[in-house]
Amino acid sequence: MRQFGDVQLEQHGHVAVVEMQRPPYNFFDAALVGALADALDFLDELDECRAVVLAAQGRAFSAGADFQAESGQALFETGSERSAGDLYRHAVRLYRNRKPVVAAIQGAAVGGGLGLALVADFRVVCEHSRFAANFVQLGVHAGFGISHVLPRIVGLQHASLMLYTGRRVGPEEALRMGLADVMCSAEQLRERAIALAQEIASAAPLAVESTRATLRQGLADAVEQQLQREFSEQLRLAATADHAEGIRAVSERRAGDFRRH
Repeated sequence: MRQFGDVQLEQHGHVAVVEMQRPPYNFFDAALVGALADALDFLDELDECRAVVLAAQGRAFSAGADFQAESGQALFETGSERSAGDLYRHAVRLYRNRKPVVAAIQGAAVGGGLGLALVADFRVVCEHSRFAANFVQLGVHAGFGISHVLPRIVGLQHASLMLYTGRRVGPEEALRMGLADVMCSAEQLRERAIALAQEIASAAPLAVESTRATLRQGLADAVEQQLQREFSEQLRLAATADHAEGIRAVSERRAGDFRRH
């Protein structure tokens, strides 16, 4: 067992479980995403590890940034570019890891939490799982490379619908559109994710890594390039009244009254 900040790493044979430990919602910031990247970098150099399970404590896989907390509110304010920039720099690091990743999505993967889920090669879901790219409901552009990776996984039409509306996608719909790969009960979630990772780990590791590198060739570079536009648009839109209204509306659990300014 090894600890990287709020991320714990535990080995199960040739499978490593990387667990985010910020329950109940696993809100992220640059420190948490950096800790995840450090853990995956460590595992890349560990020959005993052939596959990774990305999991989380608490009710949600990750609810993204906490915009009701000071850290979330300051993420895209003037003078806070380094904070968001560091977060996205670590996000690119996640896409540069070499080992296959299976994500166990036990609850919500929302906003940047969806971005974390998309880093994985496969996603295992249960009856409580849900996905949402809710950025437009907050009055900002999507981030974390989602605008590039989500269409790659589910197709342009499904991705556009999620990104334009911010709607929630449940486990059955996620399975139909290819956003999820395995569905099971909540009680079996971690076990099934580990079992899938073990199936991958039972194959020849050099061949698996080589095949994965071919399938994901250029992905990290494309995410890094897309993030430049995403971040620029987030900074622009975060200065609008619609963004302030979006934050208020979400915190008050109501529809936003957006005025295009």
